[in-house]
Amino acid sequence: MRTAVTALLACGGLMLLAGCGSSSSQSTSTKATTSATTATSGLKATTTPKFASPSSSEPAKTGLVNVAYRNITINPDTIRVKVGSTIKWTDYDNVMHNVTSIKGSQKFASKDFGEGASFSVKLTKPGVINYECSLHPASMNGTIEVVK
Repeated sequence: MRTAVTALLACGGLMLLAGCGSSSSQSTSTKATTSATTATSGLKATTTPKFASPSSSEPAKTGLVNVAYRNITINPDTIRVKVGSTIKWTDYDNVMHNVTSIKGSQKFASKDFGEGASFSVKLTKPGVINYECSLHPASMNGTIEVVK
């Protein structure tokens, strides 16, 4: 009986240690891992995208602007560009991704593309565009502000 109680207490302690962690905010890649883990463990994962906004003091980029899909995240996830710029999303993950505008001044949608592949779109109208990878919307969503 004592052995069983000791084993139970030891297991409980290990489970507590495994569940402990920093209470500080998580990085985007940690959030993606957490969402995937909770989805497989029976907990409800957050699937609602949270679109950030580019800083109004950020200079607007021009020409070809590269965006990386890496570790089920987007880098950078907020961009300010001038009208006429082209955004190019490249998949560096070994899973499929896509690019789909959700709302904004311009609509676009790619097909799913894999590692090493990319999708580009030329932005022709000023305004704000929210977009996501519809396969991973909780961790892969972004905002483009297009200025004159």
